Amino acid sequence: MFRYTFLFLLLLFSSFTFSQTTYPKITGYFGIMHPIVTVSRDETAVNFRDYYAVSFPTGINIWKNSKIGFSFEIVPNIKDDNGSSKTTSLLFHPGILVALGKGYSFAGRVAFDSNGRYGFTPVFNKTLIKTNSVSYYAAVPLPIRFGNDHPASFTTGFQFGIAF
Repeated sequence: MFRYTFLFLLLLFSSFTFSQTTYPKITGYFGIMHPIVTVSRDETAVNFRDYYAVSFPTGINIWKNSKIGFSFEIVPNIKDDNGSSKTTSLLFHPGILVALGKGYSFAGRVAFDSNGRYGFTPVFNKTLIKTNSVSYYAAVPLPIRFGNDHPASFTTGFQFGIAF
């Protein structure tokens, strides 16, 4: 009798353990983000016309379950203006993730930039290609920034990348 009870408990524990290995699910990603246009009360700046700016969002997503998770992202920003390029800032960009279904997700991020700006960034993502080992995605980030003696600004951008 003890042996059967032990086997039953072992099977029950094993099935519980196996179901728990799915979540939390941890994924990493790397992307390239191009701001398209930035609008503030003082000016409207267009990337590729007025200057060239590019960012490299790199992060880790921790999915609590299939619907919600947490993301930790670091984003170095580079700008080339009149032939002089430099790293302009490093963005600390944590946030929540919400799966919207059919490959779409939403990231609600807060933004703390080393250039003294802060704000938030809603990001809409779509998985384009998914394989067993990687996924390719496109995203539309919509950064809103304040601070550092500059007027509030709103940017639209385009991001694509790989998640693994």
